[in-house]
Amino acid sequence: MLLRRGALASLRAVPVGGWVLGIVGLFGYHAFYMLALKNAPTAQAGLIAYLWPLLIVLLSMLRQPLGRWTLPVIGGALGLVGAALLVFDPAEGGFRAEYAAGYGFALVCALLWSGYSVLNRRFSAVPTVAVVVYCGVAALGGLGLSLAFEDWVTPRGLEWVGLVGLALGPMGLAFFVWDFGTKHGNVTLLGALSYFAPLLSTVLLVLAGRAQPSWALGLATLLIVGGAGLAALGLRRRAVTDAEAGVP
Repeated sequence: MLLRRGALASLRAVPVGGWVLGIVGLFGYHAFYMLALKNAPTAQAGLIAYLWPLLIVLLSMLRQPLGRWTLPVIGGALGLVGAALLVFDPAEGGFRAEYAAGYGFALVCALLWSGYSVLNRRFSAVPTVAVVVYCGVAALGGLGLSLAFEDWVTPRGLEWVGLVGLALGPMGLAFFVWDFGTKHGNVTLLGALSYFAPLLSTVLLVLAGRAQPSWALGLATLLIVGGAGLAALGLRRRAVTDAEAGVP
């Protein structure tokens, strides 16, 4: 992609703010996500990190008049209740101070990705090819942190297949598609399409034996997914009303 005619020239025109947003968004999100998983139970940390679809909707509301805030605020409250259930999950012994840092890292994760997604539209003129650089810097930064703070583990057998799959899909092509979508598409709709991600990830973790099923975990998942959906519904209803009234 970088070898395409004109690609390198287009990168020279990328403003400093575009580079900072893209690199901090990708590298920061994944760095804090790994820290969250190392310092808190996997399912709980993952669900808190997956507050970002809800946060995308709430951040989008900052440009809307207060009259449009009712359903999004209710949805946000449901999401917060869900997050609180995760932190105080009886299956994990209630609130445990040793997990506090992990929960905090997961929340930073959600804030970074939602902030990156909403602010990315301001740099719609930045070509998507810049994501190659974002990913490269994030990969080098991640390698540096791993070498500095972790023990080296050599992948074996099917683990290589998993790594290649991640690199090609959710940690590769997905970033390019997301970049284009947040710059030129409906960010709120993109958030809505992401609402089932925390539900699916939690179910898979339980099925794989990586998370202990509990009523608190199930209810928190439904609250976070439902809260995000309710918040988006508020925006959708208002958009339909505006369209019928001829409001641009």
